[in-house]
Amino acid sequence: MKKQTFIHGAIILLAAGIINRLLGFIPRIALPRIIGPEGVGLYQQGYPFFIVLVTLITGGIPLAVAKLVAEAETAGQPEMSRRILHTSLRFTVTLSLLAMVLCLVFAPWITSHILTDSRVYYTFISMSPMIVIVAVSSAYRGYFQGKQNMIPSASSSIAETVMRIFCVIWFAYLLLPYGVAYAAAGAMLGALAGELIGMVVLLWQYVWNERRDRIPYQTETSLPSEVHLEESSVLSRLMSISVPVTAGRLVGSLSYLLESILCMRSLAVAGIATGIATAQYGAMQGMVIPVLLLPGVLTSSLAVSLVPSLSEAAAKGHIMAIHKRLHQSLRLALVAGAPFAVIMYVLAEPLCLLLYNNGDIAGMLKLMAPFALFMYIQAPLQAALQALDRPGSALFNTFVGAVIKIMLIVWLASQPQYGIYGAVIAICINNAIVTLLHGFSVSRLLRFRVRLLDFWKTGAGMIIMAAAVLYVYRHLAMFDQMWLQFIFAAGAGIILYLLLMTSIKMIDWDNLTRIPILRRWFKAKEI
Repeated sequence: MKKQTFIHGAIILLAAGIINRLLGFIPRIALPRIIGPEGVGLYQQGYPFFIVLVTLITGGIPLAVAKLVAEAETAGQPEMSRRILHTSLRFTVTLSLLAMVLCLVFAPWITSHILTDSRVYYTFISMSPMIVIVAVSSAYRGYFQGKQNMIPSASSSIAETVMRIFCVIWFAYLLLPYGVAYAAAGAMLGALAGELIGMVVLLWQYVWNERRDRIPYQTETSLPSEVHLEESSVLSRLMSISVPVTAGRLVGSLSYLLESILCMRSLAVAGIATGIATAQYGAMQGMVIPVLLLPGVLTSSLAVSLVPSLSEAAAKGHIMAIHKRLHQSLRLALVAGAPFAVIMYVLAEPLCLLLYNNGDIAGMLKLMAPFALFMYIQAPLQAALQALDRPGSALFNTFVGAVIKIMLIVWLASQPQYGIYGAVIAICINNAIVTLLHGFSVSRLLRFRVRLLDFWKTGAGMIIMAAAVLYVYRHLAMFDQMWLQFIFAAGAGIILYLLLMTSIKMIDWDNLTRIPILRRWFKAKEI
């Protein structure tokens, strides 16, 4: 199985992530047009509960498997790597099957007493089998990441996205005549089909890699005795890593669940009807936040690739390598996310009209856009804490941010003058607080110093780009159609931004030669 470097792994995941995010926007754009914001709200209300269960079962498993497999591969123990995978599979499948059965049995009570709209029942039932599928996929993703082979995860996610696009739109359209609740459930069934295909691709990749490497499957009785002794503690080692990570992510998942429940209840206190509140929440979670998370494909790719890279460097005691990886990750996340934040702020209204044919949600996007930078740099910082065995710090930081967010939602969203914007403000403040706390924890752990000059340079580039985009869009009307004028203004701003970042050495084009395909191209040019 071919092992990639940190940069290569991040590039592979980034390429797949970009494809997934771009393709994934097809159902996100089409779904509100088919089932409306209210249907999107029903679709989104079921997700927080699902995420809590998945986090509880598999939250820290991928990271724990990746870390232990990376250590086993470094020590030259491929048998141990497979045993780690099989142990994690037995654990996650058992828990996920139990959780699925409980969800199906208690679905009527959960949707009528915990969630705020009983129409979520059909969506809740449709999503329950996904718990098992995600559990299986998480173990295999961690295994491949530990081997620093990101191709299986990338191909799996692309296959999942393609299937999801087709099925979400098709199933929602087929069930729409039966009502918006059934249409939302149909969209969830489409997501289930996507997850299933993604899991199948991962299983095929595993079998294919095993056969290619000609490593026969060994049963537990055929393994050497010294491996037996190590395997007796595999589960405990998995738990020692995954439990703190799961706890940290569970805080975020629970806060997401509480956010959905308390946000709806607070809007009711503010005098907003249930149907309107569901539509507003659906617009925020299903339409605005996905736009904000689009550049997050880079940070998530960096975070996934960063864990095994930092774990390997820490095992060898290479502190300078850790610092270098962190600087690379933070700079890439900052520089790549900044132009998107500018476009989402300056061109919020035309962007929302083009994507959703709904300009009313532009205010939410414009308010959240500047704070999106905190989201983009948060993922590498959290990955560093987890890779360096400090998940407790990530847990504490996430918990503090979650408590503040929930308190602000209850306080602000229940006031008529704020309404849904109270929840938007709370989410923005939460992202800023958690990111700053993560940065402080990493700095104290590694004596790591963030290069503030990078932030000043990027901020200056953003201001110049924002002025240029606004001027081009409003005063250089080159096209009659709004989408062409939008692309023209955004493209001009991005070109200017790239030139600025290159001139002040924030972007080093020499790094392109690290990409295998481009490396061969540059060598061919030299010849």
